[in-house]
Amino acid sequence: MSASRSRWLWHALSFAIVALLGSGLYIASKRIDYTWRWDRIPQYLLSQEGEEVHAPFDGFVALSEDGHSLTMTALKGADTTTLDGLASVAVANGDLVFQGDTLGKLPGQLRAGTLITGLILTLEISALSLVFAMLLGLVAGLGRVAKNPTAQDLSALYVEVIRGTPLLVQIFIMYFFIGTVLKLSAFWAGVIALSIFTGAYIAEIVRAGIQAVPKGQTEAAQSLGLSAAQTMRHVILPQATRRILPPLAGQSINLIKDSSLVSVMALTDLTKAGREVVSSTFMPFEVWFTVAVMYLVLTGALSFVVRKLELRFMARD
Repeated sequence: MSASRSRWLWHALSFAIVALLGSGLYIASKRIDYTWRWDRIPQYLLSQEGEEVHAPFDGFVALSEDGHSLTMTALKGADTTTLDGLASVAVANGDLVFQGDTLGKLPGQLRAGTLITGLILTLEISALSLVFAMLLGLVAGLGRVAKNPTAQDLSALYVEVIRGTPLLVQIFIMYFFIGTVLKLSAFWAGVIALSIFTGAYIAEIVRAGIQAVPKGQTEAAQSLGLSAAQTMRHVILPQATRRILPPLAGQSINLIKDSSLVSVMALTDLTKAGREVVSSTFMPFEVWFTVAVMYLVLTGALSFVVRKLELRFMARD
């Protein structure tokens, strides 16, 4: 049997196993007697529902003949306001409404639904946290291999304390204690907490990558007259980068998944958006499967980018 044919047979076996698992999941869904409503999911991804219009003050409503416009007269004073082009109205002619009451809806426009809005916030938090974590991890990683005892001690203390405490506890401390003192918003408290937590793990990845470079590289650079900083920048770090990319990708994927914990600070990220949709629709399976796929798309795209970077570094060698 040729190697090519044998490889295709192994791929066929993999496909058969995945198909078997899928069939098992389908059979399990039938046994729980659950009514699947996948047709309701798209509206939480992209919505065409119009924006609601609320009463600016207390007053009486007068509707136009076509029912798409209304004039509101203030209960006290001579203030009036007119709303044209409404897609629907939620009041009747002559109704007394109060400030904040819903008057109707504007024509629908394609916009991000609840889940996509949560996905965007997850992307923003994860991207910012990853940038800051990279910088913090690089500094702490260099401190771990520095000859200065103070740099070693402080870096080791940071790594051990952060890795030895749960992320959720760190988020609570950052939001309710440090965030209150420094008047940080929930968004930035979440970014800082995730950056500090992930930075500790990146520091160890950087340290391991640097120490994996043969010492002969340092000795050769020093024999050419390069300083310690120049050796690290031009010789050690470029070689260490190739070694740290795979574990760095794994830690970055963990960061995206860990970002779901910021929902405890009332931030509507993808996970919290999923909970809100479940509570309003009572569709737990459809919603959480959709959320899982969205997270999978994010992490899969990141893995693809890192793999491309690895191939580029390998090509340079």
